[in-house]
Amino acid sequence: MEKIRNFSIIAHIDHGKSTLADRMLEITKTVEKRKMKEQVLDQMELERERGITIKMQPVRMEFEGHILNLIDTPGHIDFYYEVSRALKAVDGAILLVDATQGVQAQTLSTLEMAREFGLKIIPVLNKIDSPLARIKEARNEVVEILKCSPEEVLEVSGKTGEGVEKLLEEVIKKIPAPKKELESDKDFRGLIFDFQYSSHKGIIVFVRVFDGKVSKNDQLIFSAAKEKFISLETGIFSPEAVPKDSLQAGEIGYIVTGIKKPGIASVGDTVRFANSNAETLGGYMKPSPVVWASVYPESQDDFMDLSRALERLQLSDSSFSYEEESSGLLGRGFRIGFLGTLHMEIFVERLHREFDVDVIVTTPSIMYDIKSKNGKIRRIYSPSLFPDFGEIESITEPWVNIEIITPNDYMSPIIQLLFEHEAEIGNSDVFGDGRIKMHAELPLRELMRGFFDKLKSVSAGYASISYKIGGMREADVARLDLLVAEEVVPAFTKMVSKKRIEEEAKASVEKLYKVLPRQMFVAKIQAMALGRIISSKTLSALKKDVTGHLYGGDITRKMKLREKQKKGKKKMKKRGKVNIPQDVFLKMMR
Repeated sequence: MEKIRNFSIIAHIDHGKSTLADRMLEITKTVEKRKMKEQVLDQMELERERGITIKMQPVRMEFEGHILNLIDTPGHIDFYYEVSRALKAVDGAILLVDATQGVQAQTLSTLEMAREFGLKIIPVLNKIDSPLARIKEARNEVVEILKCSPEEVLEVSGKTGEGVEKLLEEVIKKIPAPKKELESDKDFRGLIFDFQYSSHKGIIVFVRVFDGKVSKNDQLIFSAAKEKFISLETGIFSPEAVPKDSLQAGEIGYIVTGIKKPGIASVGDTVRFANSNAETLGGYMKPSPVVWASVYPESQDDFMDLSRALERLQLSDSSFSYEEESSGLLGRGFRIGFLGTLHMEIFVERLHREFDVDVIVTTPSIMYDIKSKNGKIRRIYSPSLFPDFGEIESITEPWVNIEIITPNDYMSPIIQLLFEHEAEIGNSDVFGDGRIKMHAELPLRELMRGFFDKLKSVSAGYASISYKIGGMREADVARLDLLVAEEVVPAFTKMVSKKRIEEEAKASVEKLYKVLPRQMFVAKIQAMALGRIISSKTLSALKKDVTGHLYGGDITRKMKLREKQKKGKKKMKKRGKVNIPQDVFLKMMR
């Protein structure tokens, strides 16, 4: 165990974690030169395309007679949950800071989490080869947040490999070796920090072994699920799965369970011998969905395919939750809870790529607690389930505490943006060289209303943000319904701040008017909120020239035919239903 080091790399998005991991794999000769490619640990096609890490990935390296187990973690705020899982399985962390950008908001929040877990932190400046690197200023910022000496901050280049060997030596020197918690070697305890599903092998759990030893054919049990199984295979990641006779205390590896049922394996659970009474290890923070959206198959014939795809996806991504629901117009579907809007985008993309299921996704919404006039309190995730105007006594919604780090020059437009999103601005501190750290609170629904993109836009990409869910507060919102031919379309229903209800109603009606095809009869498009119609537009009917075949004769012949057509259109308007094509839903959601 003295020769093992378990560590993670934590950083803001795009600060070069995966590139640094590539250099480490190269220097330790874990991956042969001919097999080397960019982002080796990002095994999902989507991760390579977007240049971001979505799923954490463990890998075992050997350097100077030591075993180094690295877990590469995501940097995007939506995958904060993945980072929390990785940090519980390691003993130290490399805090990576981009020398061209300095410390960012997400750097601070992941550092705080690493400190909570009591990890040894090694500060590192990356991208020192860049002509834009501000090494001195970035070092001062790191010294300020870690209260360390400037000499402790290492300098590396993930691109060229400069300084990476020295960093590996520091990992061996500074990060403590794993320690056993139980005196007896007979008891095995492993903490599950992730799992994946294989159609041949069933669920494969990724474990950090805290005590004892586990081998192939051992009788094991999941502590929380109380499900027994026999380990079909044990092994390590190098970075591909390599079978090994056993996993010892301090090691990180995998166990093949052979279980093919969903809901058995859970992150944070302890795996131990079936006949053992050893205590369960402490789990992790549970993922709590932030955004909800309804997902429907494009064709109702694909409902079972979607259901199976969700079951399979949950075997590799346990951070979303779902339940079945149905809508009159869209048929059967699922209400799904996500960790954020990027998580939702990636989820929909994975459904399409991995399972060939195309879906319609409704406008994302958050949860509200509603107190009706009869005193009942309900928690509602879908805007279409909101009680009618007049039945509600009060509504409360979640707020978030945000932290923004920005250069001085962009303070003014950012403050303007915060006011537009109903934020309450807190205190500001000078942070590093010519930058400001701002604190603010705002409703979660406003954060989901494109706040990230707008912040990047007004700050020319220089501002960074991190957030934490705060408490519940009174909400001044109303349900906005869109009606087509006097029928409410639930997929278009959304919750809107009362201050913006008029402009939102006009914009929604205008957008639907442009994308909805004309019908055989006149159809009205209306927006209704607060018990009244706020905006309305009429979609004219498709008309056939009924007099085209007439040649000459009295004008009354033409008038009779036009009158007949008019009556027919009137009849159609009473009985007719507007058929909304799937692409209209997709255009409205964008």
